[in-house]
Amino acid sequence: MPSAKERFVAYRRSLPRTPPLVRQTVRARGLAFAVFTTPPVGASNTDSPPMLCINGGMLYDHSNLWPAVSPLAQRRQLILYDQRGRGESEAPADLLAATIEDDAADVAALRRALGIRKWDLLGHSWGGGIAMLAAANDEAGTRRLLTVDAVGPTSDWMPALREAVAARLDEAQRPAFDVIDYGALAQPEPALQGAYARAVYPAWFADPDLARFFVPPSVTSDTGAVILARLRRDGYDWSTRLRALSVPTLVIHGEEDALPVAVSAELAALLPRAQRRLVPHSGHMPFWESPEVFFTAVDSFLAAPLSGAVRG
Repeated sequence: MPSAKERFVAYRRSLPRTPPLVRQTVRARGLAFAVFTTPPVGASNTDSPPMLCINGGMLYDHSNLWPAVSPLAQRRQLILYDQRGRGESEAPADLLAATIEDDAADVAALRRALGIRKWDLLGHSWGGGIAMLAAANDEAGTRRLLTVDAVGPTSDWMPALREAVAARLDEAQRPAFDVIDYGALAQPEPALQGAYARAVYPAWFADPDLARFFVPPSVTSDTGAVILARLRRDGYDWSTRLRALSVPTLVIHGEEDALPVAVSAELAALLPRAQRRLVPHSGHMPFWESPEVFFTAVDSFLAAPLSGAVRG
Protein backbone atom coordinates (compact mmCIF):
# COMPACT_ATOMS: atom_id res chain seq x y z
CA MET A 1 0.00 0.00 0.00
CA PRO A 2 1.38 3.45 -0.88
CA SER A 3 2.54 5.59 2.03
CA ALA A 4 0.75 8.79 3.01
CA LYS A 5 3.53 10.79 1.39
CA GLU A 6 3.26 8.80 -1.85
CA ARG A 7 -0.51 9.25 -1.91
CA PHE A 8 -0.13 12.98 -1.33
CA VAL A 9 2.45 13.39 -4.10
CA ALA A 10 0.37 11.30 -6.54
CA TYR A 11 -2.74 13.34 -5.78
CA ARG A 12 -1.02 16.67 -6.30
CA ARG A 13 0.53 15.48 -9.56
CA SER A 14 -2.92 14.49 -10.82
CA LEU A 15 -4.18 18.06 -10.54
CA PRO A 16 -4.05 20.79 -13.15
CA ARG A 17 -1.45 23.48 -12.73
CA THR A 18 -1.91 25.45 -9.52
CA PRO A 19 -3.64 28.73 -10.41
CA PRO A 20 -1.84 31.99 -9.74
CA LEU A 21 -2.74 34.30 -6.91
CA VAL A 22 -3.31 37.97 -7.67
CA ARG A 23 -2.39 40.30 -4.81
CA GLN A 24 -4.19 43.50 -3.98
CA THR A 25 -4.27 45.84 -1.01
CA VAL A 26 -7.70 46.34 0.53
CA ARG A 27 -8.46 48.86 3.25
CA ALA A 28 -10.88 47.75 5.94
CA ARG A 29 -11.47 48.99 9.48
CA GLY A 30 -8.64 51.49 9.12
CA LEU A 31 -5.98 48.96 8.10
CA ALA A 32 -4.39 47.88 4.82
CA PHE A 33 -4.85 44.15 4.20
CA ALA A 34 -2.96 41.99 1.72
CA VAL A 35 -5.64 40.03 -0.18
CA PHE A 36 -4.94 37.25 -2.67
CA THR A 37 -7.41 35.87 -5.22
CA THR A 38 -7.48 33.06 -7.74
CA PRO A 39 -9.00 33.67 -11.20
CA PRO A 40 -12.81 33.70 -11.41
CA VAL A 41 -14.36 30.41 -12.56
CA GLY A 42 -17.32 30.86 -14.92
CA ALA A 43 -20.08 33.28 -14.11
CA SER A 44 -20.37 34.23 -10.47
CA ASN A 45 -23.80 33.33 -9.05
CA THR A 46 -25.53 32.63 -5.77
CA ASP A 47 -24.82 28.89 -6.04
CA SER A 48 -21.04 29.28 -6.40
CA PRO A 49 -19.93 32.54 -4.80
CA PRO A 50 -16.29 33.19 -3.92
CA MET A 51 -14.91 31.39 -0.88
CA LEU A 52 -12.72 33.08 1.71
CA CYS A 53 -10.13 30.71 3.18
CA ILE A 54 -8.91 31.68 6.66
CA ASN A 55 -5.64 30.13 7.76
CA GLY A 56 -4.91 28.98 11.28
CA GLY A 57 -1.87 29.19 13.50
CA MET A 58 -2.56 32.79 14.59
CA LEU A 59 1.05 33.69 13.75
CA TYR A 60 0.96 32.67 10.09
CA ASP A 61 -0.01 34.35 6.84
CA HIS A 62 -2.14 33.01 3.98
CA SER A 63 0.65 30.66 2.83
CA ASN A 64 -0.34 28.39 5.71
CA LEU A 65 -3.31 27.39 3.50
CA TRP A 66 -1.88 27.98 0.04
CA PRO A 67 -1.44 25.96 -2.11
CA ALA A 68 -2.94 23.36 0.26
CA VAL A 69 -6.53 24.32 -0.70
CA SER A 70 -5.76 25.15 -4.34
CA PRO A 71 -7.77 22.16 -5.70
CA LEU A 72 -10.92 24.05 -4.70
CA ALA A 73 -9.99 26.80 -7.16
CA GLN A 74 -10.96 24.53 -10.05
CA ARG A 75 -14.64 25.15 -9.30
CA ARG A 76 -14.79 28.57 -7.66
CA GLN A 77 -12.79 31.68 -6.97
CA LEU A 78 -10.81 31.51 -3.74
CA ILE A 79 -9.86 34.51 -1.66
CA LEU A 80 -7.09 34.41 0.94
CA TYR A 81 -5.69 37.21 3.03
CA ASP A 82 -3.11 37.97 5.69
CA GLN A 83 -4.76 38.68 9.01
CA ARG A 84 -4.04 42.01 10.69
CA GLY A 85 -0.41 42.22 11.74
CA ARG A 86 0.53 38.98 9.95
CA GLY A 87 2.29 38.57 6.63
CA GLU A 88 1.94 41.70 4.51
CA SER A 89 -1.10 43.14 6.30
CA GLU A 90 -0.84 46.23 8.46
CA ALA A 91 -0.73 45.84 12.23
CA PRO A 92 -3.15 47.71 14.50
CA ALA A 93 -1.83 50.79 16.26
CA ASP A 94 -2.55 49.38 19.73
CA LEU A 95 -1.01 45.92 19.57
CA LEU A 96 -1.74 44.99 23.16
CA ALA A 97 -5.47 45.45 22.57
CA ALA A 98 -5.61 42.93 19.70
CA THR A 99 -8.18 40.14 20.02
CA ILE A 100 -9.55 37.28 17.94
CA GLU A 101 -12.81 39.24 17.84
CA ASP A 102 -10.93 41.90 15.83
CA ASP A 103 -9.89 39.21 13.35
CA ALA A 104 -13.51 38.09 13.06
CA ALA A 105 -14.81 41.63 12.54
CA ASP A 106 -12.26 42.16 9.76
CA VAL A 107 -13.88 39.40 7.67
CA ALA A 108 -17.20 41.16 7.07
CA ALA A 109 -15.38 44.44 6.51
CA LEU A 110 -13.24 42.80 3.83
CA ARG A 111 -16.32 41.33 2.16
CA ARG A 112 -17.91 44.75 1.92
CA ALA A 113 -14.67 46.40 0.76
CA LEU A 114 -14.35 43.81 -2.01
CA GLY A 115 -17.93 44.44 -3.14
CA ILE A 116 -19.03 40.83 -2.54
CA ARG A 117 -22.68 40.34 -1.59
CA LYS A 118 -22.28 36.85 -0.14
CA TRP A 119 -19.49 34.29 0.12
CA ASP A 120 -18.61 30.96 1.69
CA LEU A 121 -16.14 30.76 4.57
CA LEU A 122 -13.55 28.05 5.21
CA GLY A 123 -11.44 28.24 8.35
CA HIS A 124 -8.66 25.90 9.50
CA SER A 125 -7.65 25.42 13.16
CA TRP A 126 -7.66 28.86 14.86
CA GLY A 127 -8.88 30.16 11.49
CA GLY A 128 -11.94 27.99 12.06
CA GLY A 129 -12.60 29.96 15.23
CA ILE A 130 -12.25 33.22 13.30
CA ALA A 131 -14.57 31.89 10.59
CA MET A 132 -17.25 30.85 13.08
CA LEU A 133 -17.19 34.20 14.86
CA ALA A 134 -17.17 36.02 11.51
CA ALA A 135 -20.20 34.06 10.31
CA ALA A 136 -22.01 34.82 13.57
CA ASN A 137 -21.27 38.52 13.01
CA ASP A 138 -22.29 38.47 9.34
CA GLU A 139 -24.91 35.81 8.66
CA ALA A 140 -26.44 37.86 5.86
CA GLY A 141 -23.13 37.79 3.99
CA THR A 142 -22.27 34.14 4.64
CA ARG A 143 -23.79 31.40 2.46
CA ARG A 144 -22.03 28.40 3.98
CA LEU A 145 -19.37 27.73 6.59
CA LEU A 146 -16.71 25.01 6.63
CA THR A 147 -14.52 24.38 9.66
CA VAL A 148 -11.42 22.22 9.21
CA ASP A 149 -9.98 20.77 12.44
CA ALA A 150 -11.20 23.92 14.13
CA VAL A 151 -10.76 24.92 17.75
CA GLY A 152 -13.71 24.27 20.02
CA PRO A 153 -16.53 26.55 21.16
CA THR A 154 -14.76 26.95 24.52
CA SER A 155 -11.10 26.75 25.51
CA ASP A 156 -11.58 23.48 27.40
CA TRP A 157 -9.64 21.56 24.72
CA MET A 158 -6.31 23.25 25.45
CA PRO A 159 -4.94 20.95 28.22
CA ALA A 160 -5.91 17.81 26.28
CA LEU A 161 -4.13 19.08 23.19
CA ARG A 162 -0.89 19.67 25.07
CA GLU A 163 -1.02 16.13 26.49
CA ALA A 164 -1.68 14.66 23.04
CA VAL A 165 1.20 16.62 21.50
CA ALA A 166 3.61 15.51 24.22
CA ALA A 167 2.64 11.87 23.63
CA ARG A 168 3.01 12.11 19.85
CA LEU A 169 6.44 13.76 19.56
CA ASP A 170 9.42 11.41 19.29
CA GLU A 171 12.65 11.55 21.29
CA ALA A 172 14.35 13.87 18.81
CA GLN A 173 11.40 16.28 18.79
CA ARG A 174 10.64 16.41 22.52
CA PRO A 175 13.51 18.65 23.72
CA ALA A 176 12.26 21.68 21.73
CA PHE A 177 8.81 21.11 23.22
CA ASP A 178 9.85 20.33 26.80
CA VAL A 179 12.10 23.38 27.14
CA ILE A 180 9.14 25.76 26.79
CA ASP A 181 7.30 26.60 30.00
CA TYR A 182 3.63 26.40 29.03
CA GLY A 183 2.75 29.03 31.61
CA ALA A 184 5.06 31.49 29.87
CA LEU A 185 2.86 31.26 26.77
CA ALA A 186 0.36 33.48 28.58
CA GLN A 187 2.78 36.31 27.80
CA PRO A 188 2.81 37.98 24.35
CA GLU A 189 6.39 37.08 23.47
CA PRO A 190 6.54 36.61 19.66
CA ALA A 191 9.77 34.56 19.65
CA LEU A 192 8.44 32.20 22.35
CA GLN A 193 5.05 31.78 20.65
CA GLY A 194 6.83 31.07 17.36
CA ALA A 195 9.18 28.54 18.95
CA TYR A 196 6.23 26.71 20.51
CA ALA A 197 4.38 26.62 17.17
CA ARG A 198 7.42 25.01 15.54
CA ALA A 199 7.91 22.57 18.41
CA VAL A 200 4.37 21.19 18.19
CA TYR A 201 4.20 21.18 14.39
CA PRO A 202 5.27 17.52 13.86
CA ALA A 203 2.47 16.36 16.17
CA TRP A 204 -0.17 17.71 13.80
CA PHE A 205 0.41 14.80 11.43
CA ALA A 206 -0.93 11.27 11.86
CA ASP A 207 1.85 9.93 9.65
CA PRO A 208 5.44 10.61 10.85
CA ASP A 209 6.70 10.41 7.26
CA LEU A 210 4.53 13.37 6.27
CA ALA A 211 5.58 15.22 9.41
CA ARG A 212 9.18 14.97 8.17
CA PHE A 213 8.14 15.96 4.65
CA PHE A 214 6.55 19.24 5.73
CA VAL A 215 9.19 21.36 7.43
CA PRO A 216 7.83 23.51 10.29
CA PRO A 217 7.69 27.14 9.18
CA SER A 218 9.60 29.78 11.12
CA VAL A 219 7.30 32.72 11.81
CA THR A 220 6.71 35.44 14.36
CA SER A 221 4.00 38.06 14.68
CA ASP A 222 3.62 40.64 17.42
CA THR A 223 -0.13 40.85 16.79
CA GLY A 224 -0.63 37.10 16.65
CA ALA A 225 1.43 36.60 19.80
CA VAL A 226 -0.76 39.06 21.72
CA ILE A 227 -3.94 37.29 20.60
CA LEU A 228 -2.59 33.81 21.37
CA ALA A 229 -1.35 34.87 24.80
CA ARG A 230 -4.73 36.37 25.68
CA LEU A 231 -6.61 33.24 24.56
CA ARG A 232 -4.28 31.00 26.56
CA ARG A 233 -4.32 33.23 29.63
CA ASP A 234 -8.00 34.14 29.80
CA GLY A 235 -9.67 31.30 27.92
CA TYR A 236 -12.84 31.88 25.97
CA ASP A 237 -16.44 30.73 25.59
CA TRP A 238 -18.26 31.34 22.29
CA SER A 239 -21.10 28.92 22.99
CA THR A 240 -23.89 31.47 23.13
CA ARG A 241 -22.92 33.11 19.86
CA LEU A 242 -22.40 29.84 18.02
CA ARG A 243 -25.62 28.29 19.28
CA ALA A 244 -27.50 31.06 17.47
CA LEU A 245 -25.59 30.65 14.17
CA SER A 246 -28.01 29.46 11.47
CA VAL A 247 -25.55 29.22 8.55
CA PRO A 248 -25.30 25.70 7.05
CA THR A 249 -22.01 24.30 8.32
CA LEU A 250 -19.73 21.36 7.61
CA VAL A 251 -17.45 20.41 10.50
CA ILE A 252 -14.47 18.45 9.15
CA HIS A 253 -11.97 16.81 11.49
CA GLY A 254 -9.14 14.35 11.09
CA GLU A 255 -9.78 11.15 13.05
CA GLU A 256 -6.17 11.12 14.33
CA ASP A 257 -5.76 14.82 15.08
CA ALA A 258 -3.93 15.78 18.26
CA LEU A 259 -6.73 18.31 18.69
CA PRO A 260 -9.29 15.92 20.20
CA VAL A 261 -11.95 14.66 17.82
CA ALA A 262 -14.47 15.31 20.61
CA VAL A 263 -14.07 19.01 19.82
CA SER A 264 -15.68 18.47 16.42
CA ALA A 265 -18.55 16.54 18.00
CA GLU A 266 -19.12 19.42 20.41
CA LEU A 267 -19.17 21.90 17.54
CA ALA A 268 -21.54 19.81 15.43
CA ALA A 269 -23.92 19.41 18.38
CA LEU A 270 -23.86 23.13 19.15
CA LEU A 271 -24.22 24.64 15.68
CA PRO A 272 -27.92 24.44 14.67
CA ARG A 273 -27.36 23.56 10.98
CA ALA A 274 -24.16 21.54 11.15
CA GLN A 275 -23.11 18.18 9.83
CA ARG A 276 -19.83 16.49 10.69
CA ARG A 277 -17.37 14.57 8.55
CA LEU A 278 -14.44 12.70 10.08
CA VAL A 279 -11.47 12.10 7.77
CA PRO A 280 -9.74 8.74 8.32
CA HIS A 281 -5.95 8.37 8.41
CA SER A 282 -5.56 12.10 8.97
CA GLY A 283 -4.37 14.43 11.67
CA HIS A 284 -4.71 18.21 11.73
CA MET A 285 -4.02 18.65 8.00
CA PRO A 286 -6.61 16.53 6.12
CA PHE A 287 -6.05 18.48 2.89
CA TRP A 288 -2.53 16.99 2.87
CA GLU A 289 -2.96 13.64 4.57
CA SER A 290 -6.25 12.49 2.98
CA PRO A 291 -6.81 14.94 0.10
CA GLU A 292 -9.18 12.73 -1.90
CA VAL A 293 -11.56 12.32 1.04
CA PHE A 294 -11.20 15.93 2.15
CA PHE A 295 -11.84 17.64 -1.18
CA THR A 296 -14.68 15.27 -2.09
CA ALA A 297 -16.41 16.11 1.20
CA VAL A 298 -15.95 19.85 0.68
CA ASP A 299 -17.16 19.77 -2.92
CA SER A 300 -20.22 17.70 -2.00
CA PHE A 301 -21.19 20.07 0.79
CA LEU A 302 -20.76 23.17 -1.33
CA ALA A 303 -22.78 21.67 -4.20
CA ALA A 304 -25.68 20.33 -2.10
CA PRO A 305 -28.97 22.25 -2.11
CA LEU A 306 -29.11 24.68 0.78
CA SER A 307 -32.23 23.04 2.10
CA GLY A 308 -30.24 19.82 2.49
CA ALA A 309 -27.31 21.37 4.31
CA VAL A 310 -28.55 20.60 7.80
CA ARG A 311 -27.42 18.30 10.55
CA GLY A 312 -27.21 14.71 9.37
